Amino acid sequence: MAIEKVKKHLAQWNVEHKILELEESSATVELAAQALGCEPERIAKSLSFLVNDGAVLIVAAGDAKIDNAKFKTIFGTKAKMLAKDEVLEKIGHEVGGVCPFGVNDGVAIYLDESLKRFTTVFPACGSSNSAIELTISELEVYTPYQEWIDVCKGWNE
Repeated sequence: MAIEKVKKHLAQWNVEHKILELEESSATVELAAQALGCEPERIAKSLSFLVNDGAVLIVAAGDAKIDNAKFKTIFGTKAKMLAKDEVLEKIGHEVGGVCPFGVNDGVAIYLDESLKRFTTVFPACGSSNSAIELTISELEVYTPYQEWIDVCKGWNE
C-alpha cells in the first residue's frame, strides 16, 4: 500500500506520525480542503507528466493550473499528463493519493512557485484519504525535489 511507502519515507525524519488519515476522501483538491478545513489553494497537489519517456511530478498549489507555454520553456515539450492507468506504475501512487514522498526511482520531482505564498500546505500521503501539514521548509526537506520552478498560472492574478 502506498501510504506505507510514504510512512517509511517520512520515518527518516521521524514525522510519519504527523500523517492525517481521514474518515472522508481527500482525492481531489476540493474534497481535501473540505476534509481538512482549509482553503483549497493550500492543498499541495501533485501532477504527473510524461517528459521524454520519463515521469515528472510537479507539486503545485490547489488553485494553480499548468501554463503550457511556461511548461514547454522549462521542459522543452508540451505538457502531457500521464493517463490515469499509468500513474501507479510510473509514479508509485494511485490517482487521488499522488504525493512527492515514497515515489518510484527515476521520477523527477519539482516544486512550483505557487506554493511559496503559504506558511503551511497539505500534500497527500499516498492514499485517497490522507494528508500531512508541512511548512514550505519541511516540504523541501522531505521531498527529493530537483528544483523550484514556475510553470503555473491562475494563482497570482
